[in-house]
Amino acid sequence: MIALGCDHGGFELKQEIIKHLESRGIPYEDFGTYDNASTDYPVYARKVAAAVVDGKCEKGILVCGTGIGISIAANKVKGIRCALCTDCFMAEATRLHNDANVLALGGRVVGVGLALKIVDTFLDTPFSNDERHIRRIKGIED
Repeated sequence: MIALGCDHGGFELKQEIIKHLESRGIPYEDFGTYDNASTDYPVYARKVAAAVVDGKCEKGILVCGTGIGISIAANKVKGIRCALCTDCFMAEATRLHNDANVLALGGRVVGVGLALKIVDTFLDTPFSNDERHIRRIKGIED
């Protein structure tokens, strides 16, 4: 199960991500926002982060205008490793090396086609389980 959330700046891209997840048969829960009306991204970052930390959802995807604010807000939640990715290499590396559990995207930064490829890379790349990466993640969490 994938937790989804966005503010008004990420609403349109989130709708495209929903269609894409549905086409792949990937279950998700949409934590909002549900329209283009101005809203505050920390609200949705917390909802998605809570769903991931509580184990309700395996991973999360967050979208705001740039991806910056919503990723900062999500990373305030203990146990969340949210990575803002603008290309597939970043998405692959953050899964392999950081075991990131939330992806952040900028709805005004990344086009739909690339964003969906980033989503696929993030969701399909497993954590490497290399000792050095495990040690570094523990260093982040301490």
